[in-house]
Amino acid sequence: MHGKSAYPQAIKLAKCLAAGIASLLALFLLFASSGCSVKKFAAKRVANVLAEGGSVYASDDDPELIGDALPFGLKTMEGLLIEIPDHRGLLIATASGFAQYAYAYVDLLAFEIEQSDRQRARELRLRAKRLYLRGRDYGLRALALREPGFYAKLHQDPKAALAPLTPADVAPLYWATVAWSAAIAADKRDMDLMADLNLIGAMINRCLELDEGFDQGAIHQFLVSYEGGRSSAQGGSVERARKHFERAMALGRGQQVGPLVALAENVSIRLQDRQQFTQLLQEALVFDVNKAPEHRLANLIAQRRARLLLSRVDDYFIGN
Repeated sequence: MHGKSAYPQAIKLAKCLAAGIASLLALFLLFASSGCSVKKFAAKRVANVLAEGGSVYASDDDPELIGDALPFGLKTMEGLLIEIPDHRGLLIATASGFAQYAYAYVDLLAFEIEQSDRQRARELRLRAKRLYLRGRDYGLRALALREPGFYAKLHQDPKAALAPLTPADVAPLYWATVAWSAAIAADKRDMDLMADLNLIGAMINRCLELDEGFDQGAIHQFLVSYEGGRSSAQGGSVERARKHFERAMALGRGQQVGPLVALAENVSIRLQDRQQFTQLLQEALVFDVNKAPEHRLANLIAQRRARLLLSRVDDYFIGN
């Protein structure tokens, strides 16, 4: 199973909250008890701002501050979706928000404490699984707006279900795929969920076909982990993982350290190449996050994982 460093924008939640949200929320609350049309108008105004987003979160240099703020934003989005359940942009933003929050603030914490408190780490991973599935479901809902019955069709015939999708559908498809894959990785004891593993490859490869440059290499970075994290018998490939790494670095213009961490965790360990593992993670750690403000928060999260991995190098390369 691929590693958890599959997130190119690990917490790039610029789409979650944007400038002006306070005034728009005030407008929504003002009309909350008014007629349906007025209430929906206010909800749509807020939803449009949330869906379009900005850079205030992605460029922040304080991950803990963002982690404290995000739950309110996610619950606000869910509340708005009760009023306007077919707002596609908001569904996509909510899908990405839950997937990224689960990774950066729940799953990564589980990884951090797993050696000192296995029970608590297990509890956190189960919570992350629930959050990932919530994100997946919002992504699938966005896809179902254009392809009714998409979830059922996907299980019946993945290729046929994915064929009608266009480049405009890559965002919800990508986030549904990422969240679904992460949920599977978070709880390998869930056999019903594990049965969906065959869908992940079909979904991410369809994303690649439709828009390989999506989000500055996000699809390729996911595929570094997906290909490198599976054995040859499972269909994985170190060679393909390396090619995806090269494309991810090129499309990201070397401004994102996530691909370095993904390659180290999913390929270097698999090949028992301790030197490469160390070099990749050290390269990630020396990167100046201020050189790429739009990726600052994502890079800080990736560097946090890199430090954890380096601290456990002897566990991964015993005898080397």
